[in-house]
Amino acid sequence: MTHFKILATLLAGIGIAGTSVAADTELNLYTARHYQTDEALYTNFTAKTGIKINRIEGKEEELLERIRNEGANSPADVFITVDAARLAAADQAGIFATVDSALLKSAIPANLRTDRWFAYSTRARVIVYNKLDVKADQVRNYEDLAKPELKGKVCTRSGNHAYNLSLGSALIQHIGAAKTEEWAKGLVANFARAPKGGDTDQIKAVGAGECGVALVNSYYLARMFKSDKPDDRKAVERLGVVWPNQASYGTHINISGGGMLKHAPHKEAAVKFLEYLASPDAQNYFANGNNEWPVVAGVKISNRGLETMGSNFKADAMPVGKLADTIVEAQRIYDRAGFR
Repeated sequence: MTHFKILATLLAGIGIAGTSVAADTELNLYTARHYQTDEALYTNFTAKTGIKINRIEGKEEELLERIRNEGANSPADVFITVDAARLAAADQAGIFATVDSALLKSAIPANLRTDRWFAYSTRARVIVYNKLDVKADQVRNYEDLAKPELKGKVCTRSGNHAYNLSLGSALIQHIGAAKTEEWAKGLVANFARAPKGGDTDQIKAVGAGECGVALVNSYYLARMFKSDKPDDRKAVERLGVVWPNQASYGTHINISGGGMLKHAPHKEAAVKFLEYLASPDAQNYFANGNNEWPVVAGVKISNRGLETMGSNFKADAMPVGKLADTIVEAQRIYDRAGFR
């Protein structure tokens, strides 16, 4: 054995192996996705690559603060969260590194990625209505929810939530701040009750007749469409679904996504993981495991909930990275309108 091989063996034995070894065998993931079904996603990656995932889960704000505090000593390789505006804000804070991957560039549409972070699944902000109380033609567009004829019929979760803030941010860029503020005031005037609960609560409230119409994310609805629970089946039987703004800018979509951290100690493993998330296996998982649409074209979906809803709709083609540009303005508009 040569002196070099002896030295390498000794270093490995006392835990001072070169970084290339660590990069090939482990990945430190910080994730704000809180879906139990994601476990299968990570297990499959390890089975395919042999790379162990060390996962830390938490709220998005807490994880970002941790990354900032850790600085150059952060062990985090990849950060994943939901909502494009959140990812864009994290990017503006300088936590992501540029990823030069031909695979990611070819697989993921240009409006669903940047140079530093990538969308891996999409969900749509749709309108659901009670078929006994509201007609579909009354709610073809997001703007329709502010019309006086819907007074006392609209339900939604808090205006402070990222899903509604991102919608408001998109509206500002499509119709302008003044019209968005007018819309927000009309929306608040039409509330059936003060905003409360999550999107599933809005769906159930519409099904029960407490509200005539609500804004919800598609994956909550798909989950209920494929549910075998009697209460869920009863609720969705009374619902109609509208893909808003098909004659104009298209239905607002949001994403789950992530990127490699600037100080990632395992960059090779990080890129492998990001590329894996765009693979057919992972894309199928996003659809079948959490009722989200794949971002990669040609991935076959086998999900009763998504199939019931359909996927042949015009989606807003706005680059998702732009949603952060007007998110603060959207919050100010909502505050002035009383949408809290």
